[in-house]
Amino acid sequence: MAKAVVDLPPKGGFSFDLCRRNGMLLKKGASPPSFRKTGTTIVGLIYQEGVILGADTRATSGSIVCDKNCEKIHYMAPNIYCCGAGTAADTEAVTDMVSSQLQLHRYHTGRESRVATALTLLKSHLFNYQGYVQAALVLGGVDMTGPHLHMIYPHGSTDALPFATMGSGSLAAMAVFESKYREGLNKEEGINLVCEAICAGIFNDLGSGSNVDICVMTKGHKEYLRNYQVPNTRAHVSSKEFTFSKKTEVLSTKIVPLREKIEVIEDGDAMEE
Repeated sequence: MAKAVVDLPPKGGFSFDLCRRNGMLLKKGASPPSFRKTGTTIVGLIYQEGVILGADTRATSGSIVCDKNCEKIHYMAPNIYCCGAGTAADTEAVTDMVSSQLQLHRYHTGRESRVATALTLLKSHLFNYQGYVQAALVLGGVDMTGPHLHMIYPHGSTDALPFATMGSGSLAAMAVFESKYREGLNKEEGINLVCEAICAGIFNDLGSGSNVDICVMTKGHKEYLRNYQVPNTRAHVSSKEFTFSKKTEVLSTKIVPLREKIEVIEDGDAMEE
């Protein structure tokens, strides 16, 4: 009597079925896929009165600079802003989606948005996609419970820290923070420290560059300082700009008058224009 075929349930956990195949390909000289490097430096810190966020303004596609002055500090709520690193389309889409949800929540409750609400919405969305939505975020804001600063990784894990850096220039920026950050910074000291951290990423990371954007948030007030610092101004600019030796000559001119009445026959009816 033949044995009946029993369908076994799928195995759980990570599958190692392709390890032998991958090892064989490596022995034959096949190179593993390389990591895709994105360029950004975003930072944030908590100071004496609130939260300060900072970002550079260079957007890259591989080795090509696509935009020299893009905005990487995204609006979430009147008291909450978010810096984005990774794929530009993903950071824009995720922050816009959560911002609209926070707006609807404010309409429904009539209360100010809380940073914990934005954090939960962002990390839940990213966790559902398991890293395929490549958005690394630094979330900062001031609500009824005080100032808050969070790091949100593309897989949905989060950290709550007094200062944070993300992006390809994060190591250079973190070196500045670890050596100079202290508790109780005032507004001017905090802005200068954020600018120094962003500039460290700009000058030590090829994917980061151009200008420095700053966003300062306190209780009931925010200040968005667009292009607060411009460390990479053009050194050689022509004073004449773009000029032409002579004007383009007009060789001939012909004027064709339009007919006063145009009759169009459509479905047997005459129409006039």
